[in-house]
Amino acid sequence: MLVGTVEKPWLTEKELKATLSYWLVYLFTLLGIAVSAVRCYFSWTSTLRIGNICPVLEDNFDTFDTEKVWMQEVSMSGFGNNEFEMTTNSPNNSFVRDGRLYIVPTLTSDVIGYNNIFNGYTYNISGCTDTDTSTCGAVSNQTLGTVIPPVMSARIHTREPYVIKYGKVEIIAKLPRGDWLWPALWMLPVNDTYGPWPRSGEIDIMEARGNSPSYQAQGIDYVRGSLNWGPLTWLNGVSKTFGWWTNRRKTFADDFHTYALEWTPKFIRIYVDSRLTYMLTLKFNEPFFKRGQFPSVVANGSQYIQLDDPWASGTPNVAPFDQPFYLIMNVAVGGTNGWFPEGVGDKPWVDASKTAMRDFAEKQDEWYATWPQNIEDRALVVDSVKIWKLC
Repeated sequence: MLVGTVEKPWLTEKELKATLSYWLVYLFTLLGIAVSAVRCYFSWTSTLRIGNICPVLEDNFDTFDTEKVWMQEVSMSGFGNNEFEMTTNSPNNSFVRDGRLYIVPTLTSDVIGYNNIFNGYTYNISGCTDTDTSTCGAVSNQTLGTVIPPVMSARIHTREPYVIKYGKVEIIAKLPRGDWLWPALWMLPVNDTYGPWPRSGEIDIMEARGNSPSYQAQGIDYVRGSLNWGPLTWLNGVSKTFGWWTNRRKTFADDFHTYALEWTPKFIRIYVDSRLTYMLTLKFNEPFFKRGQFPSVVANGSQYIQLDDPWASGTPNVAPFDQPFYLIMNVAVGGTNGWFPEGVGDKPWVDASKTAMRDFAEKQDEWYATWPQNIEDRALVVDSVKIWKLC
């Protein structure tokens, strides 16, 4: 027998506020899903895509092919930056081991002795590739302040036909650590179609500084991508076309990373590991002369000359990046072009000094102490290089 009244809440009228709350939750949930879907759609449709690409080169460094694929540059020229290294074809500075390419900076004093770097010694580099023979040797002179470059390193680039005009490049590499090391993966034009550097352009897929993360001008925990272009050496638009990515947990010398370039007649994208971690994305939507906001008249000594657009004859909005480029990989050391800013990190030289290289060499004990003795950590180690062109 039932005692009392049995409650039947499903027969009672629902409270209006509770009903509204119920439906509002579902309404806003569906609205959020719809907005997200629309945003994803427009993000997808607006994403710059490279299109169809065809393979040009894949090198996994089972061997070091210097006959058909890679050219070893042998020079004391300083490469326009007054760098403090000479580049060699010595197996001490570039070699392949266990399926990886190593570009290793070493001390010149290990070859010729420390004192000979500074006074009374002539050194001619073996196998020099420069057409100007004056950059194939050096003489140290205490009175004049000239020295033999205190570091030996390597610089290699792709031979034809491994060049591209639009396409993609992927390089898997681990960077070197050590004060004043300057590893770079970059590209130059095959021909100076628009004139000498920087008129014909430069594509920097990756540049870095080997200094520790405590270095205040972006050390080895930063990598940078950029484009160099301009009508004159001292009018370079790179400040308008560069970017960087930082690794907050580790440095780029701790692990291998993928450094990539995507390049079409519509845009250039430079990134590390994925498109989400990009250093630079640039749409070709205005002429580079206009982008640079260069003056119409410049001083040339005591005269003033009209500054014309050097890219007027090229592809609109794309020139100078509308011509074939080749790939370069190297480890530079120091230099006087400002890559290492003045007054940062106890820099042992002043860019404007006529004895900058000598000043650097005299501090060898200090900066060499920061270079790992283990080649694995001191070298730019390249696991693979892949190049594609637009089909």
